[in-house]
Amino acid sequence: MFVAIFGSVEQGIIYAIMALGVYLTFRVLDFPDLTVDGSFVTGGATAATMITLGYNPFIATLCALIAGFIAGSITGILHTKAKINALLAGILMMIALYSINLRIMGATSETSIGRPTIPLSNADTVFKSVAAFWQKLGIDDSINNMLRSMGVQMVPNTWGTIFIMIIVTIFIKFAADWFLKTEQGLAIRATGDNSKMIRSFSANTDTLIIIGLGISNALVALSGALIAQYSRFADIQTGTGMIVSGLASVIIGEAIFGTKSVARTTLAVVCGAVIYRIVIALALQIKLFDTGDLKVLTAIIVIIALVVPNLIEKRKEKKRRARRRMMRYQQLTSAKKDGEFIA
Repeated sequence: MFVAIFGSVEQGIIYAIMALGVYLTFRVLDFPDLTVDGSFVTGGATAATMITLGYNPFIATLCALIAGFIAGSITGILHTKAKINALLAGILMMIALYSINLRIMGATSETSIGRPTIPLSNADTVFKSVAAFWQKLGIDDSINNMLRSMGVQMVPNTWGTIFIMIIVTIFIKFAADWFLKTEQGLAIRATGDNSKMIRSFSANTDTLIIIGLGISNALVALSGALIAQYSRFADIQTGTGMIVSGLASVIIGEAIFGTKSVARTTLAVVCGAVIYRIVIALALQIKLFDTGDLKVLTAIIVIIALVVPNLIEKRKEKKRRARRRMMRYQQLTSAKKDGEFIA
């Protein structure tokens, strides 16, 4: 159980980068971007292909990020310049990316197309390098010995992945906070809130939308590249339903931690991604669901995260109204006792 939850936390921290990208489009830009399902695979396919061809895994991961930025920018161009509906532009790009990703993944095969999976079992990945460095420090043995002394028998092979990914994800979170407070970031936020108003100030909303979508899908592709290296394979189907997972992370985080500020919201998104993965892992551990039920489980979690906060808010509002009526009644009763007349 401990190892399963630990693995879920590791994955949740990596998927949190994708959730931050989804947050930028759906919450900041108010843009229903379905490119995510394709750009996530683009990141994994680009990184896996380059690693297989002998490139440095860190350079491969950076190229995956750039590929995601290009994919998101094209979606923005289709919407702003070609005047295609936002939802349709994302769908068209997602469909196009399926074939493009197959081409990318087929670059290491003889046919150059149609290779749906790239194994990375023996490849040099980012996490393999991190694990090797971490084991040299000897921290893993110290932590695992402490856990065994506490009665935990099943312990992770390395703690390097989770610590490094926490650092990377928190860095991206603070970078997003900083960017959204810059002049460009404020303009993007204003575009999502009221594009007509920001356009009246001579701002180029088309460019802002393209930049916002590019950054969002760059983060999604980065997450895809890291997940492919973490799982040690890239598959053409890994992006299916990814947009729903990202939305689930955003909604769960916002429901639990609130959205009073940008910094608090981005932290909520990161925590929401981790909580979402832990819930999925626990559901699978208690044998209530099979691995094939992940999609319906995700849908159930999203529905609960959407409905429960509304029910809680309605109940609080009902109590506030009852409290106000009681206070008004007490005021009227007190006024009558003092001989006052209320008009």
